[in-house]
Amino acid sequence: MSNTELLKNGRNLLLKLHKTLVDHERAIYEGINGTMTSGAFLNVLLEDPDFVWLRKFSTLIVEIDEMFDQKDGFEEEIVGQHIDALRDLVSMQDENETFRAKYQSALQQDLDAAAHQGDLKGLLFGE
Repeated sequence: MSNTELLKNGRNLLLKLHKTLVDHERAIYEGINGTMTSGAFLNVLLEDPDFVWLRKFSTLIVEIDEMFDQKDGFEEEIVGQHIDALRDLVSMQDENETFRAKYQSALQQDLDAAAHQGDLKGLLFGE
């Protein structure tokens, strides 16, 4: 598999993982604060400091999408950088302890998130 294919597949799995994590966090938030519309919850995601950790996922997805959307193509070096960023993210190499703690907690509480994490690690590390 080429690096470009690896990145495309990794991005798709990352998107599934991100959605599962957001759904998990929404269920917890709504359990405490009551049911919300999707728009209202989106505002919470964007503004509430408790959800900053999820932005690492969404930011990386957007960066990968923007690279693939470039009309004049992209360099293999950038593909490699994004693969490295994906690997760092799913191996929880981030120095931010709050990020690691929230990510690890979500994976422990949500079997679907853990499965997507496992699929992504398997793809990226050949596990």
